[in-house]
This record gives sequence, structure tokens and C-alpha cells, in this order.
Amino acid sequence: MSARGYATESEATDSSLSLALAPALTPAGLTASPSFFHGFATEPRAVAQGLVTLADITATRYFQPAPTTMRDPVLTAHGDRLRAEVFSADNSVYARLDLLSSGLDGGDIAYGTTNVDIGTTMRRTLAAITRTDLLHLDVGTDGLTAATPSTSAVERPVTMPDRWVRALGNAAELHASLVARFTIAAAPARAFVASLPPATGGGRDGWLTPTPTGMRVAPRASPDAVHVSGLHRLSGLKRLLTQLQSLTVYGPSDAVAGGAAVEVEIPGSRLLIALTESATRGYSGEGALLASLAATDVLDNAALLSALLSFDPHIDIDRLAADAALAPADTREALAVLAASGRVGWDVREQAFFHRELPDDPDRIDSDNPRLVRARRIVDAAGVRRTADTWTVEAASSAHIVRATTAGYSCTCVWYARHGSSRGPCAHVLAVMIAEGTAS
Repeated sequence: MSARGYATESEATDSSLSLALAPALTPAGLTASPSFFHGFATEPRAVAQGLVTLADITATRYFQPAPTTMRDPVLTAHGDRLRAEVFSADNSVYARLDLLSSGLDGGDIAYGTTNVDIGTTMRRTLAAITRTDLLHLDVGTDGLTAATPSTSAVERPVTMPDRWVRALGNAAELHASLVARFTIAAAPARAFVASLPPATGGGRDGWLTPTPTGMRVAPRASPDAVHVSGLHRLSGLKRLLTQLQSLTVYGPSDAVAGGAAVEVEIPGSRLLIALTESATRGYSGEGALLASLAATDVLDNAALLSALLSFDPHIDIDRLAADAALAPADTREALAVLAASGRVGWDVREQAFFHRELPDDPDRIDSDNPRLVRARRIVDAAGVRRTADTWTVEAASSAHIVRATTAGYSCTCVWYARHGSSRGPCAHVLAVMIAEGTAS
């Protein structure tokens, strides 16, 4: 990473990722030891409660609840906002707090990414903040410092769980399919959040359905309704109950069961909570990026785009494509590769990618996607034979039939029988896509 001018060394292991502070990219060039932000929160209670909410979520297992000590958000500065992102301990919930420039005062927001822990002392300090307190934040080389006139807490950079990188990539792809379905005002938003079951109260599903006065949880689909599996996974919003100004529900563009997200407006900030299709499924195992990762020349294109990113809070794909002399479709596929390394995320509100900088591991694509490796081996061994609109795919001592369908492809293998296409294509379908040049 020395070519990117990191202040300290980043290190990737089989189970975790130690993040060095990314360089500050400014009009004057690279700053070796950047400070993301050094100033005050204009809405101290909302900011503090938002950060504690993230700590609560990342320390919670919503599927088969069990104690955990994880409380470590990824912090990224974009020049116009600070973003803090976490996954729940069971990886089925993604949450992001956007601290907007309107909620920060006294210092410029810089550029970079780091990972810190919100430990017991920090959590206690933040939880005690009132609306009238002064809250000073310092995010930089030494981690996160939160201070009031009477107390302060400091958290140093910590290691990131390796599965979070896989989960960040899948989250970007899955969230790109979500659109805003409806928004409700403060009063009905607070009523809905107050009615949510506790984090340990699993087993309740339903369709979030707009009504003339707000929203209700219905047993069946209707126009603009969004299905949520495990309403208890939204319970983190309860901490923000008195801060809520509005609530927006995001879901697939058609009324089908799938992933979902809820975003709340709070003073000076926004908090998004996004859920996998089922409480039993984690973001790290979804395989949402496999088709894009199999595309021809995608790795070379991703390397080119990587050099052009500069902590954009929302990436303009057309502009980036022009700068890289690539087609927009090729640019989108290359961004999927960067997402697989955790280097770009997706903002459902702005319907755009954003850049976060994590250490680049050239071997991560293969190590995190064994189905893709297996598919390439099948193709290299000439294991794909086509007959009309079916393909025979030979792998090891078995052969499977892949068929073209109106929705894509089907396969006769056990993996497809179990998951269908809900967790990305199986290795045999991927092999066909690679052989036919249809991966994208």
C-alpha cells in the first residue's frame, strides 16, 4: 500500500483486516497523517445516540441471540460527510450513520477510511450526552475521540473481521436493487418504531404498508408494500425514538419478498438499517457479485478505476466511464469488483456508489468466491458443451444440465435445487456464462 501513501501499514490475514488510515486526498495532494474531522457536533444528542445505535447493532446476533463484544464501525470521510458503517454480529443487518456537514461545526471534513471500536468507556460517554451538552469529535490517525467539558473517551483503530469485506461487497450489489417505496412523517414513524419487537423477539414477519395516516404491518403484499423478514432486526431504531423526523422504506422495485431497508432522518444525520432477505442469511454469504466478477477484462478495468477514485460521496458512473475511456456497462461491472474488495458501497437514498478505501488484496476475488474459481476451472478444462439452448457441464466425475430460462439459467445440481438463483449463480451456471461471454 505504500504507493497510495498510507500513514501506517495495512495488514490482511485469514480472519481479519487491520486498516491503516487512508491518505487524505485534498486539492493540495496527499496528506500522510490526515485528520478526518476536528470540531463539534451541532446536534450532540442525535450524533451520540446514532453512534451508540451502531454499537448496539454490531454487538447483536438477531438469529440465535448470543453475547458478543463486537462494536467496531468503519469510518469514512467524504469531504461533505462522515459515514460510519457496521454489520450485526450475525451479519444479517447492515447499518450506516451519515453525519452530514449540517450536523458538524468548527472544522473541515477531510477524506479517508479507518476502523475503530466503540468500547465500554466510549459507549458510556456517548450514552450520557444530552441535547445541551458540547460534544467534540476528533477522527484521525489516532482513531476516534469524543469529549465533553467534563469527560472524554478515545478509541484506537482495530482489526476488521475479514467476513465484513465480503459482506460489504454483497451489500453494495443487493442494495442497488432497492428503491424508495414510501416515506412517513415523524409521528407515525415514532409509533411504528415504538411497536417493534425487541432484538430477542424473533419470528415476526410482515409487509410494511403505507396508509393515509402512516404505515402498518400487513400479512399480505399490496402496492408499494415492502416485505421484512424478522421485524426485530429493526429494533436498533428504538434508541433514536425521540430523534426521528421521518422514515423512508426501501424495497425491490416490484412487490416481491426480498431484502429491505429503512432510513430515518434525525437532526444533522441519517441512519440506514438494511436487512437480508431472511434473518438466517448473512451478507457475507450471498454471492450477489459473482456474475459481474466473471465478466471478461473486469479485473483490468477495476484496477484502472481504482486509480481514479477519490473518496467520492456519490460516484458519477458516466463521468467515471468517460475519465477511464470505458463503456458505462463495463464501468458498472468494474465497480462490482471494487465492491468485492469493500472499496465501494451503495447509497440507496442517492442511488449511487460511494468510495471507501480498504487495502487491496489481489487474491481476495478468488479466495472469497470459490464458485467462481470452480467455474473457471470447468471452462479451462473444456467442460462446457452446448446443444441448442441447453448446456452439459462436466465437473469432476459428475455432469449437470444448464438451461436458459426467462429469468436467466437453471441447473440440475444440488446447490441450485437448494438455493435457486437467490444466492447468486451456481458454479455450473457461472461456467456457462463465462463460456458464452454473458457474464455481467
